[in-house]
Amino acid sequence: MTYMNRTVNIYEAKAQLSKLISMVRESGETITICKNNLPVVDLVPHRDRTDRLSQDPELIGAKYRGNPLAPGIDDDWPEEFR
Repeated sequence: MTYMNRTVNIYEAKAQLSKLISMVRESGETITICKNNLPVVDLVPHRDRTDRLSQDPELIGAKYRGNPLAPGIDDDWPEEFR
């Protein structure tokens, strides 16, 4: 489902933040907040971190390799990440 991206200025966003949050939550629509007609920030629906990881095609099937700082992991992690 595709939604149109709505744009509002900072003044309107401050005055109607609760309404804008409800719109984003209910419709999934992204709202771009602008200052002087330039995009500053996007108001997007929250997605649970586990949902994002499970939907990322590059991470599907990936395994957690452990803590790079834990003892005994020296051979698995490059020096710059220890």
